[in-house]
Amino acid sequence: MHLNYHFLKYLAPALEEAYTGQKIISCFSQSKDELIIETEGKSAIRYIRAHLLPPQVYLSFPEQYHRAKRNTINLFQELIGDSILKCAVFRFERAFYFDLESGKKLVFKLHGNRSNVLLYQKEEATPSLLFRNEIREDKELDWKSLEKPLDLSREHFVELAGNASQFLPTLGTIPRAWLKERGYPEAEIEEKWPLMQDLLDILDTPLFSLVEKQGTVQLSLLPEAAPLKTLSDPIAASNELFYLALVKGNFDKEKNALLKSYQEQLKKTVSYIQKSASKLEELKNAAPPSQLADVIMANLHEFQNGKTEAELLDFYTGNPAKVILKPNQKPQLLAESLYRKSKNRQIELDQIEKTIASKVNLRIELEQKIQSIEEITGHKGLKTYQKTNKEDKAITKEVSGLPFKVFEFEGFTIWVGKSAKDNDEMLRGFIHKDDLWLHARQVPGSHVVIRMKGMSALPNTVLERAAGLAAFYSKFKTESFAPVIYTEAKFVRKVKGAAPGSVMVDREKVVMVTPIGPDEETAARK
Repeated sequence: MHLNYHFLKYLAPALEEAYTGQKIISCFSQSKDELIIETEGKSAIRYIRAHLLPPQVYLSFPEQYHRAKRNTINLFQELIGDSILKCAVFRFERAFYFDLESGKKLVFKLHGNRSNVLLYQKEEATPSLLFRNEIREDKELDWKSLEKPLDLSREHFVELAGNASQFLPTLGTIPRAWLKERGYPEAEIEEKWPLMQDLLDILDTPLFSLVEKQGTVQLSLLPEAAPLKTLSDPIAASNELFYLALVKGNFDKEKNALLKSYQEQLKKTVSYIQKSASKLEELKNAAPPSQLADVIMANLHEFQNGKTEAELLDFYTGNPAKVILKPNQKPQLLAESLYRKSKNRQIELDQIEKTIASKVNLRIELEQKIQSIEEITGHKGLKTYQKTNKEDKAITKEVSGLPFKVFEFEGFTIWVGKSAKDNDEMLRGFIHKDDLWLHARQVPGSHVVIRMKGMSALPNTVLERAAGLAAFYSKFKTESFAPVIYTEAKFVRKVKGAAPGSVMVDREKVVMVTPIGPDEETAARK
């Protein structure tokens, strides 16, 4: 209700008492959606801070404000040196104004997403300056039209059949919910009128509660069961709401989003370690494929006359072993592939162990990061953390907002740029110098990155999978075989003035692969 007439009618007189006689000495902005007005009087310096970034529209009136030396711009310079004479609310409207000694009028229009600050010259009906110029209709807004006299008589109430929104359009969400809880929509007209009078009596009581509703801190003029704070000063209530809802609220939201992203990655890492450890144990305990190959070679006669299926005695275990050949496959070829698979068994075991070790290190790192974030208590600490851990920027953003597609393969994360512009953003803002960068050779295509953070070695299968994606997301997509270059990301650089996606590459190597797009094993999260 902080943007509601029923609050502003208390705020405006309080502002008049606090700011009358104050001279405006500066007016500036440090972000495109926030206006700061500095005033000076006999007793003290005061500020008016209007944060108008929808949906976070809040006002505060601090006695101290630190202006940054950089990234700040002066605005509304016509106000400098002018003094405040009066502050008043537009009747039954979500707007108030300051009358200035020069005859100018400074209007604060608090219409949610269309909120704005407008400056009117003496005796002019339309504004000469707007804070948010993109709201075109405000350029012709007559400040007199903001006055909305309402007929609150019983006769008018009956004429409207007790329609609360038509009778008192200034109510807002919280008062309408109060009426609904008391059965107002279904009540007869004789019951509605007393309920409306009770509500108006409450709204005429200057007591302001800060409550948490639907995950946000809100200001209420109604009795609340468990308020965060209750205040009688409207300026103090506005300042406290600004802090809890905007400053602390944004900090909590950003911190919790960061925590959640790390916790989700930790959960996936722990799951991968458990599954890989189970697979490793299974492989260690399983009989080597060469044993079945021996059985096949000892029973080649069973596959005579084009026979493709046979049940053989496994002389290692004493159990029957069913062998099925593929169409046109000879038993000798099947045995050969099994011997080769057995020979590579130890390589596979070694690679799984290395990947598990890398994931264990990643798990420890994530646990440390989660602990560090939990200990952060303010914006400054959070910004410092994000600056020193900017290589993890990707996991803190919603996947749909990333400039790349994300793939998972054998415990590795692979990124594929979505466009030439996105390729540049991925290279500039997300990848680490030790990541591996890939691109289809000498043709347009997506940049592909294999994330190497926490990984000690790169299996050829992962390199080939990423190269297959690089070929698929390029002009080589329909080729049967394609060359893909790869190098460490630190050897890839953007040349000033070059076209989007264009880079200089050093120390590249080439691998020949078949273009392979997303499949069930490496489903992209889009």
